[in-house]
Amino acid sequence: MSVFQTVRFNHELSRVIRLLEDPLSSSLKERHMFMLKKVVKTRQRGFLLRDLADIFKIVNICAERATDDLDYARVLCDLLHICGRPFLKEKTSDEMNYASVVMDCLSQMGYLMKVPVAEIRHQICSSVMALYTCDKPRPGFDGACPTRADYRGLMVERSGLAETLVMSLPLMENQLPVKLCLLQTLQIMSRTSEVNCNFMLKAQAAQKICYHMSERDPSGQVLFRSSEVLWNLLENGSKEEVTTQLSNTDCIESLKQAFLHQLLNGFRHYDQQLRNDLLVLTSLIAANPHAPFTESGFVKHLTLLATFPELKSHNPLVRNLRLSFNHEDFEMKKLLLNVIVVLSKDLSALQLFRQGRVMLALMLLIKPRSRDAHGGRCSWTSGQQEELQLQALATLSTLAPLMLDDYITCQANTCLLLLLDWCLHADSFSGQGHSFHGTGGRGGKKAQMRYCIRVLRSVVCVGNELLIQDLCDQGALGQLLGVLRWFFETRETEDDISLEIQMDIQVILSVLCEGDLHRKELFGSDGVDILLQYLNVDAQLIFSGLGHNKLLLSTVDCVWSCVIGCFNTEDVFLERRGVHLLLRLLQASPRHMLSTLIGTLLELCENPQALSHVLSWRGEKDVTAPQLLLQIWRKEENLMGITRDQRGIITDVEQPEDETSSHDLSASVRDVSENLCANIYCLFCKLGFQQLSGLSTADYITLGIISQFLDFKVTDVWAEISSELSDEGLPLISSDDEALKSIRQIAKDRAEHVCALQRSILDRQHHADVQEERRMYAEISFTHKQRELAAEAWRNYVARTSNYSILKEFKKLREEWSARRPDATSHVALDGTLKQESPSNDVSHH
Repeated sequence: MSVFQTVRFNHELSRVIRLLEDPLSSSLKERHMFMLKKVVKTRQRGFLLRDLADIFKIVNICAERATDDLDYARVLCDLLHICGRPFLKEKTSDEMNYASVVMDCLSQMGYLMKVPVAEIRHQICSSVMALYTCDKPRPGFDGACPTRADYRGLMVERSGLAETLVMSLPLMENQLPVKLCLLQTLQIMSRTSEVNCNFMLKAQAAQKICYHMSERDPSGQVLFRSSEVLWNLLENGSKEEVTTQLSNTDCIESLKQAFLHQLLNGFRHYDQQLRNDLLVLTSLIAANPHAPFTESGFVKHLTLLATFPELKSHNPLVRNLRLSFNHEDFEMKKLLLNVIVVLSKDLSALQLFRQGRVMLALMLLIKPRSRDAHGGRCSWTSGQQEELQLQALATLSTLAPLMLDDYITCQANTCLLLLLDWCLHADSFSGQGHSFHGTGGRGGKKAQMRYCIRVLRSVVCVGNELLIQDLCDQGALGQLLGVLRWFFETRETEDDISLEIQMDIQVILSVLCEGDLHRKELFGSDGVDILLQYLNVDAQLIFSGLGHNKLLLSTVDCVWSCVIGCFNTEDVFLERRGVHLLLRLLQASPRHMLSTLIGTLLELCENPQALSHVLSWRGEKDVTAPQLLLQIWRKEENLMGITRDQRGIITDVEQPEDETSSHDLSASVRDVSENLCANIYCLFCKLGFQQLSGLSTADYITLGIISQFLDFKVTDVWAEISSELSDEGLPLISSDDEALKSIRQIAKDRAEHVCALQRSILDRQHHADVQEERRMYAEISFTHKQRELAAEAWRNYVARTSNYSILKEFKKLREEWSARRPDATSHVALDGTLKQESPSNDVSHH
């Protein structure tokens, strides 16, 4: 655009504004229309950024007169229509320079929704949508180009236009086409923009949209657009804020009416999809415990639908309801089961579940069916039936602990044990494993077994004795052991699901047998054999990441609950080297598994026969059980921050067992349950502190501390009591003060005695080391001397055999010796000395 044209356009806009604002020309309507239409005609390709301020002055003047004169309204619509086209920039820097002007103009556009003219409101919504959807804008004037799409979106976000549009929703009560256009605009604005969603939520968009979405609409577009906006708010905005806004009686009532309308009157695929979307939205709102679902009557309707068609009812809602058993109906059934789980946190909803016989409907769903047992009527396909069976089991694992009376009334234990028995028998059933709950169950019944065991675990962990006794009476102990045996016999692939099943079974067995001698006897030697097989696995599997560490922990817990406490099972466990397996695991396990293992060993040592097994064990590098326990003790002291010198001797006789990192109250009492020291001390009390084989000096030093652990801990407790009294400013009476001083002095004397004992152990070890060093030196010296004598003898022998004069001299010397001793047979040694050999024996004398 040339400079001349720019100046002319600017002057023209100024003239129009003066003409419209001048009181003397207020009656010149034709002149006004001529100038306004000229502005519209000359700017059909879009408004320049620098002209926007003047353009919106004209827009606001037209808006003031639009209510009384439709000619101004039509011009205003034309101007707003051009605002929907990309704004034009003459320079690249215009976008930044005029950003505040653009945001102000867009904000003003939103406030124009107050003008009570349907065409203007409709045009505003259309222009805002055009700002987002105009991907290929038309070229502008010469030298001007359209602004970027992301720039336009950014300006809309910063202008707060979304909030203004939401606030204008109540104005559209009687303008359905405009309301639809506005909802479509909000849908587009919230589709990808988190900023717009936050602005909309600030204006209570979720509440306002949900409240009006069940209003009469022949086209059905209001419900569709409203649900889409709510979905966008959930995905891009704050989910908590959306659910909070929707958690009121009016919104839930509106949502209920919309859902029931779609359920009863929607037969198209589109209507069924929308119905399911509303059900998902319902489940999200139901997660809010403050949502009044029960008060609105929605829970009663959902319960009725969740049990249909398994249970027949004369309720008008389902009496004439017909399912086509297509994919959307199947999805609705799964969503209804999911809503039941979400609502189970509400006690009032549980009462409605009891009245609606939800437990019975779930029992009917989990019952195994043959693939061709449809009886000639419409029903779910085999794949859908399998998914519903699995989801019903998953739902039951949540509801059963909360509805135990209904669970027992429906004889659910019997049903689950029969289902478990069906899982172990081979037949024509082959799981498809397509659903979330069917993971790992393709080609078999592992998924059904997994959730069946999970339900049993959830109910037995409640601790209801009547229910537990019913399970035992029906032979659950033997059946569960049979499942564990099946895993070993079939060599089932060890994946995370198989490990989870086995772990859950062991948890169930632990709960069933804990504290009951008769059930431990029923567990018997067969159960002990199975546990020993689990304990005998490769210890390196603990670090595999599949869950073997959890399985081993549940196995050890099962030993604690099912074996210990019954002499028959304990004797079998000891005879088959169960203690050795526990100690092997203790040596290879990480820190978080040690507490359970040591606790189990401690309980097992109550049996006198177990002590010999513990003392006879030898681990890697020939480590004994006392050595292993002492190593664990030293690691615990390092973790607790207890100070010792480099030789392991007590450094602080005032507080020999005090942690340097403990600053909370009752740390000494807390340590008893949090670390392993107390259990290790108790184990040594069983094993004894004397005559332990294989201990080193460092071990004996540590053992001296362990032997006084209880006294040190009592001293720490008294020290904490004294400190707490001092911190609270409570003075002590003289007798209490003297008693505390005496306790501290006795503890100090005891610690000094232990220090002296440790030093004496070090001194004895040092003396023994010195004696060993001297002995070794004497052996080395003797060996060195023998080597020197042998070397000298060899040199003499070589010299005698290689030099004739030396040989003659040697011969002469031998003859002289023979002359003096005619009665002895003599010879000269290799080193040149004479050796005499007695004829009566072979002993030689040098």
